[in-house]
Amino acid sequence: MSERRPREIPEATVARLAVYLRVLTGLVDASTVTVSSEELAAIAGVNSAKLRKDLSYLGSIGTRGVGYDVTVLRERIASSLGLSERRTCVLVGIGNLGHALAGYAGFSSRGFTFVGYFDADPGRVGLPIADGTISDISALESVVEENGVSIGVIATPADAAQTVCDRLVDAGVTSILNFAPSVLSVPDNVDVRKVDLAAELQILSFHEHRKSRGPDGGLVESVG
Repeated sequence: MSERRPREIPEATVARLAVYLRVLTGLVDASTVTVSSEELAAIAGVNSAKLRKDLSYLGSIGTRGVGYDVTVLRERIASSLGLSERRTCVLVGIGNLGHALAGYAGFSSRGFTFVGYFDADPGRVGLPIADGTISDISALESVVEENGVSIGVIATPADAAQTVCDRLVDAGVTSILNFAPSVLSVPDNVDVRKVDLAAELQILSFHEHRKSRGPDGGLVESVG
């Protein structure tokens, strides 16, 4: 009898699992023991049917009439997301955004350890940042290789992003989180997630515009 292969989790579900994990961590911190699908869905901002479908990819977890054991569910999601072991990361580009990312405590609490912060500006090299100091970009490859870094975060200007990406990939990095306003070209075995803050604001602007136009496309008149 052949071994049953685990179901592949869709990309959209993976994104929601990360949200559920954050919510569950808050519930654990609040000493919550169990949570129903309706309660968890409401906190996470999705409908309960979608949540149950997402969690079905993880196997049998909940108990009818009781709900989910918060700690067990959190551990199952963390394991599915590959967070049962710590991931070493590097951050390249220490401008205002880079400083903000380096100072975010949520990375460490979620299993990510930054082992290097790099910049090409000699004026920034050697300055303290987070739990370390800013290193010259020339040391990037050696730090990646010595620490087995698998994730690189790019917060450089657009014109430097592809060069930095190429260096990370050549050094062995297989996942990249890109904050630079550019599209990166990578080999098939490298995953890239792009965070475009301006695009997100533009999407919100669209929704605001739609609200002002009303459901039929006309301007909404203020009452008063």
